[in-house]
Amino acid sequence: MTRSVCPYCAVGCGQQVWSKDGKVTQIEGDPESPISRGRLCPKGSASEQLVNNPTRLKKVKYRRPHGTEWEELELDEAMEMIAERVLAARDAGWQDEREGERLRRTLGFAHLGGATLDNEENYLIKKFFTAMGAVQIENQARI
Repeated sequence: MTRSVCPYCAVGCGQQVWSKDGKVTQIEGDPESPISRGRLCPKGSASEQLVNNPTRLKKVKYRRPHGTEWEELELDEAMEMIAERVLAARDAGWQDEREGERLRRTLGFAHLGGATLDNEENYLIKKFFTAMGAVQIENQARI
């Protein structure tokens, strides 16, 4: 059994994840969680199905511009494509200075964190995007 947190919303209900031979067999509410005290909503109760669903996608899917079909990509290739696009957007929106005032920022991209991210994760995301020059960074962390 491994303790975890439900991935569905910002409440952060505690879960006990039971596994055998590397496969999740059961997910239950964690009675030691001060948040949920062993209770889970219907989504949290069904999260084992999220992990073990036979239709769950486990490969990166990509549809090229103007394409009509999805293709599978290797994770390394997809990550490289994302990195190239982030850097291109950063460069395209880069503002070094305005009216003699040093800016060193980009308006080429922004970041909005999801409700399931905690404050620590959002802190690291804020540091990363600030280092990249982004100024439009927001989150909705509640846990």
